[in-house]
Amino acid sequence: MSKNETNLSEENIDEVVETEENVDILPDEYISKLEGELAEQRKKTDEYFEHLKRNMAEFDNYKKRISKEKDTMYNVIASDLVADILPILDNFEKALNSETEESSFKEGISMIHTQLVDVLKKIGVVEIEALNSTFDPNLHEAVMHVEDENFSEKEVVEVFRKGYIIGDKVVRHAMVKVAN
Repeated sequence: MSKNETNLSEENIDEVVETEENVDILPDEYISKLEGELAEQRKKTDEYFEHLKRNMAEFDNYKKRISKEKDTMYNVIASDLVADILPILDNFEKALNSETEESSFKEGISMIHTQLVDVLKKIGVVEIEALNSTFDPNLHEAVMHVEDENFSEKEVVEVFRKGYIIGDKVVRHAMVKVAN
Protein backbone atom coordinates (compact mmCIF):
# COMPACT_ATOMS: atom_id res chain seq x y z
CA MET A 1 0.00 0.00 0.00
CA SER A 2 1.34 3.41 -0.92
CA LYS A 3 1.53 6.39 1.34
CA ASN A 4 -1.30 8.22 -0.56
CA GLU A 5 -3.67 5.26 -0.28
CA THR A 6 -2.98 5.03 3.44
CA ASN A 7 -3.60 8.75 3.98
CA LEU A 8 -6.76 8.61 1.92
CA SER A 9 -8.15 5.70 3.80
CA GLU A 10 -7.28 7.06 7.21
CA GLU A 11 -8.60 10.57 6.62
CA ASN A 12 -11.75 9.73 4.68
CA ILE A 13 -12.77 6.42 6.13
CA ASP A 14 -15.72 7.90 7.97
CA GLU A 15 -17.07 9.55 4.80
CA VAL A 16 -16.71 6.38 2.76
CA VAL A 17 -18.43 4.28 5.39
CA GLU A 18 -21.19 6.88 5.82
CA THR A 19 -21.80 7.08 2.07
CA GLU A 20 -21.72 3.33 1.63
CA GLU A 21 -24.10 2.93 4.54
CA ASN A 22 -26.51 5.48 3.05
CA VAL A 23 -26.47 3.67 -0.25
CA ASP A 24 -26.92 0.28 1.35
CA ILE A 25 -29.50 1.35 3.86
CA LEU A 26 -31.57 3.89 1.88
CA PRO A 27 -31.26 3.06 -1.81
CA ASP A 28 -34.85 4.07 -2.67
CA GLU A 29 -34.55 7.41 -0.90
CA TYR A 30 -31.15 8.01 -2.52
CA ILE A 31 -32.51 7.18 -5.97
CA SER A 32 -35.55 9.40 -5.36
CA LYS A 33 -33.25 12.21 -4.32
CA LEU A 34 -31.16 11.77 -7.49
CA GLU A 35 -34.30 11.62 -9.62
CA GLY A 36 -35.53 14.83 -7.99
CA GLU A 37 -32.22 16.55 -8.69
CA LEU A 38 -32.30 15.26 -12.27
CA ALA A 39 -35.85 16.56 -12.75
CA GLU A 40 -34.82 19.93 -11.34
CA GLN A 41 -31.83 20.07 -13.71
CA ARG A 42 -34.07 19.13 -16.66
CA LYS A 43 -36.48 21.90 -15.68
CA LYS A 44 -33.63 24.42 -15.59
CA THR A 45 -32.33 23.12 -18.92
CA ASP A 46 -35.79 23.48 -20.48
CA GLU A 47 -36.07 27.02 -19.10
CA TYR A 48 -32.66 27.93 -20.53
CA PHE A 49 -33.59 26.37 -23.87
CA GLU A 50 -36.89 28.29 -24.03
CA HIS A 51 -35.05 31.49 -23.10
CA LEU A 52 -32.54 30.80 -25.88
CA LYS A 53 -35.33 30.21 -28.42
CA ARG A 54 -37.06 33.46 -27.40
CA ASN A 55 -33.79 35.38 -27.73
CA MET A 56 -33.14 33.86 -31.14
CA ALA A 57 -36.66 34.80 -32.31
CA GLU A 58 -36.27 38.33 -30.95
CA PHE A 59 -32.91 38.68 -32.71
CA ASP A 60 -34.40 37.41 -35.97
CA ASN A 61 -37.24 39.94 -35.66
CA TYR A 62 -34.68 42.65 -34.91
CA LYS A 63 -32.71 41.80 -38.06
CA LYS A 64 -35.89 41.90 -40.17
CA ARG A 65 -36.97 45.22 -38.63
CA ILE A 66 -33.56 46.80 -39.19
CA SER A 67 -33.48 45.57 -42.78
CA LYS A 68 -36.93 46.98 -43.44
CA GLU A 69 -36.00 50.32 -41.82
CA LYS A 70 -32.84 50.44 -43.93
CA ASP A 71 -34.81 49.86 -47.13
CA THR A 72 -37.37 52.48 -46.13
CA MET A 73 -34.63 54.98 -45.29
CA TYR A 74 -32.94 54.33 -48.64
CA ASN A 75 -36.22 54.89 -50.51
CA VAL A 76 -36.91 58.14 -48.63
CA ILE A 77 -33.44 59.54 -49.26
CA ALA A 78 -33.40 58.39 -52.89
CA SER A 79 -36.88 59.79 -53.56
CA ASP A 80 -35.88 63.18 -52.12
CA LEU A 81 -32.82 63.28 -54.35
CA VAL A 82 -34.76 62.12 -57.40
CA ALA A 83 -37.46 64.75 -56.77
CA ASP A 84 -34.73 67.39 -57.05
CA ILE A 85 -33.35 65.86 -60.26
CA LEU A 86 -36.68 65.43 -62.10
CA PRO A 87 -37.00 69.11 -63.15
CA ILE A 88 -33.59 68.78 -64.82
CA LEU A 89 -34.82 65.69 -66.67
CA ASP A 90 -37.93 67.62 -67.74
CA ASN A 91 -35.74 70.41 -69.14
CA PHE A 92 -33.63 67.93 -71.09
CA GLU A 93 -36.81 66.48 -72.62
CA LYS A 94 -37.99 69.99 -73.56
CA ALA A 95 -34.62 70.64 -75.18
CA LEU A 96 -34.88 67.38 -77.13
CA ASN A 97 -38.36 68.29 -78.39
CA SER A 98 -37.38 71.82 -79.41
CA GLU A 99 -36.60 72.69 -83.01
CA THR A 100 -32.96 73.38 -83.80
CA GLU A 101 -30.75 73.13 -86.83
CA GLU A 102 -27.70 72.21 -84.74
CA SER A 103 -27.68 68.40 -84.99
CA SER A 104 -24.52 68.05 -82.89
CA PHE A 105 -26.12 70.12 -80.09
CA LYS A 106 -29.26 67.98 -80.19
CA GLU A 107 -27.15 64.81 -80.22
CA GLY A 108 -25.21 65.99 -77.14
CA ILE A 109 -28.43 66.80 -75.30
CA SER A 110 -29.77 63.36 -76.26
CA MET A 111 -26.66 61.64 -74.90
CA ILE A 112 -26.86 63.51 -71.58
CA HIS A 113 -30.59 62.73 -71.35
CA THR A 114 -29.90 59.02 -71.95
CA GLN A 115 -27.20 58.97 -69.27
CA LEU A 116 -29.50 60.65 -66.76
CA VAL A 117 -32.34 58.22 -67.49
CA ASP A 118 -29.95 55.27 -67.14
CA VAL A 119 -28.72 56.51 -63.75
CA LEU A 120 -32.30 56.92 -62.54
CA LYS A 121 -33.19 53.39 -63.71
CA LYS A 122 -30.11 52.05 -61.96
CA ILE A 123 -31.30 53.35 -58.58
CA GLY A 124 -34.80 51.98 -59.16
CA VAL A 125 -36.72 54.96 -60.53
CA VAL A 126 -39.57 53.88 -62.81
CA GLU A 127 -41.73 56.12 -64.98
CA ILE A 128 -45.45 55.87 -64.21
CA GLU A 129 -47.33 54.63 -67.26
CA ALA A 130 -50.15 57.10 -67.66
CA LEU A 131 -51.24 57.60 -71.27
CA ASN A 132 -54.31 55.49 -72.21
CA SER A 133 -54.44 53.93 -68.74
CA THR A 134 -57.23 54.23 -66.17
CA PHE A 135 -56.90 57.22 -63.86
CA ASP A 136 -55.48 56.27 -60.46
CA PRO A 137 -55.38 59.07 -57.85
CA ASN A 138 -52.46 57.30 -56.15
CA LEU A 139 -50.34 57.72 -59.29
CA HIS A 140 -51.93 60.54 -61.28
CA GLU A 141 -52.86 64.15 -60.66
CA ALA A 142 -55.80 65.22 -62.82
CA VAL A 143 -55.53 68.85 -63.87
CA MET A 144 -58.07 68.74 -66.70
CA HIS A 145 -61.20 66.82 -67.66
CA VAL A 146 -62.62 66.41 -71.11
CA GLU A 147 -65.91 64.95 -72.33
CA ASP A 148 -65.16 62.77 -75.35
CA GLU A 149 -67.07 59.68 -76.44
CA ASN A 150 -63.94 58.28 -78.15
CA PHE A 151 -62.40 57.52 -74.76
CA SER A 152 -63.59 55.28 -71.94
CA GLU A 153 -64.51 56.58 -68.51
CA LYS A 154 -61.56 57.80 -66.38
CA GLU A 155 -59.08 57.19 -69.20
CA VAL A 156 -55.92 59.31 -69.25
CA VAL A 157 -55.87 61.02 -72.63
CA GLU A 158 -52.91 63.36 -72.26
CA VAL A 159 -49.83 63.60 -70.04
CA PHE A 160 -48.60 67.09 -69.17
CA ARG A 161 -45.79 66.01 -66.85
CA LYS A 162 -44.40 62.50 -66.36
CA GLY A 163 -44.66 60.84 -62.98
CA TYR A 164 -42.11 58.58 -61.30
CA ILE A 165 -41.95 56.00 -58.52
CA ILE A 166 -39.08 54.44 -56.61
CA GLY A 167 -39.90 51.19 -54.87
CA ASP A 168 -43.44 51.64 -53.55
CA LYS A 169 -43.09 55.39 -53.06
CA VAL A 170 -44.43 57.90 -55.57
CA VAL A 171 -41.74 60.51 -56.15
CA ARG A 172 -43.90 62.66 -58.39
CA HIS A 173 -47.46 62.12 -59.60
CA ALA A 174 -48.10 62.21 -63.32
CA MET A 175 -49.98 65.39 -64.28
CA VAL A 176 -52.73 64.29 -66.68
CA LYS A 177 -55.92 65.10 -68.55
CA VAL A 178 -58.74 62.63 -67.89
CA ALA A 179 -61.68 61.84 -70.17
CA ASN A 180 -65.35 61.66 -69.10
